[in-house]
Amino acid sequence: MSIDTVWLGVGLLGQGLFSARFLVQWIASERQRKSVIPIAFWYFSLVGGMVLLAYAIWRRDPVFILGQSTGAFIYARATCCSSAASARPRRSRGSVDGDLLEPDRDQHSRKQLLGMFTARE
Repeated sequence: MSIDTVWLGVGLLGQGLFSARFLVQWIASERQRKSVIPIAFWYFSLVGGMVLLAYAIWRRDPVFILGQSTGAFIYARATCCSSAASARPRRSRGSVDGDLLEPDRDQHSRKQLLGMFTARE
C-alpha cells in the first residue's frame, strides 16, 4: 500500500467524521422536536476538521490549510464553551436573587405535584 493511498484514506476518514456532525445534529433535533446543536456536533467538527487539516498539510494546499485551520480554532472554542455551559448549574429565568435550581424537568414535576393539591372547579 502506497503512502498516497494511506493519505487518501486519512482524507476520506476526516471527511466522514466531519460530515457525521450533520447526522448527529439532525438526530438530536428530531428527538427534541426543535433545532439543537449537541456537544457531539462540535466534537465531530473538531476531530474531523483536525484530520482534514492533516490531510491538507500533506497535500500542501494553502487554501485547504487556511480553511481547516481557522475552522479548527472555531470548533475548539465552541467545544470549550459548550462543555463549560453544560457543567454550570442552571439558573431560573425568573429568579430575582439568582438561586440555583434543579433542571427544568424537576421544576415540571414539582408543578404537577403542587397541582394535585389545588382546588378544581
